[in-house]
Amino acid sequence: MEKFHHKPAPKKSQLIIGRQPLVEALESGRSIDKILFQTQVSGPSIGDIRKLAKERNIPIQQVPAEKLHSLTKANHQGVIAFAGLVSYMDLQEVIDHVVSEGKNPLFVMLDGVTDVRNIGAIARTTLCSGGQALIIPDKGVGALNEEALKSSAGALEKIHVCRVGSLMKAVDTLHLNGIKVFAAEMTASKPVYEEDFKEPCCIIMGSEEKGVFPPLMKICDANVHIPMTGDFESLNVSVATGMILYEAMKQRILQ
Repeated sequence: MEKFHHKPAPKKSQLIIGRQPLVEALESGRSIDKILFQTQVSGPSIGDIRKLAKERNIPIQQVPAEKLHSLTKANHQGVIAFAGLVSYMDLQEVIDHVVSEGKNPLFVMLDGVTDVRNIGAIARTTLCSGGQALIIPDKGVGALNEEALKSSAGALEKIHVCRVGSLMKAVDTLHLNGIKVFAAEMTASKPVYEEDFKEPCCIIMGSEEKGVFPPLMKICDANVHIPMTGDFESLNVSVATGMILYEAMKQRILQ
């Protein structure tokens, strides 16, 4: 995982081709979004790559040789990776860093939000509302590419982005550090303005179609909803996140 000496300058999205170049990239801590393995690829370095990828929660996908051939004409040795534009951080390190700076943790966790434009917009709003980190799963989220960076107006380069293997385990980590976790859910009984966001907290936002994963909601400290008038019960997830974050910011400023 990236350390907190500084945020490295973002690199242009590019492919990492071949086994040894990928091992070196992984060992150096370079940001990597995804690794493609040719079906049934084998060899000692493949085991090293799997181990390093697992340690850093980097998804691996098995694909036919034709897929790799379509990406490059170079000798890929059955392995291609997509270098990331965003530096992913370890959740516990981010918590320690935020607390050591004397800041009150305000994080956002995304469950099932796949549109990178929404993710970019949420990062932008989180940063503008005083939030410090965005927590995303390592699977089911598109690469945070140029489009995501553009939507975030550069916020993805300034905010801490934590990519985790399990959102459930991430909630456990937050709880162990005294950070409350709230899920936004349309059917929740408590309106957002009745919840206390002044304490260290993380807000979970689900997809517009499915909402937050029910087992994830069950381990939250509370569920909240955004009151709406009329019969139209759908808000864009980035807009909904902004409304909740504004309430949190207002409470923190007025306390």
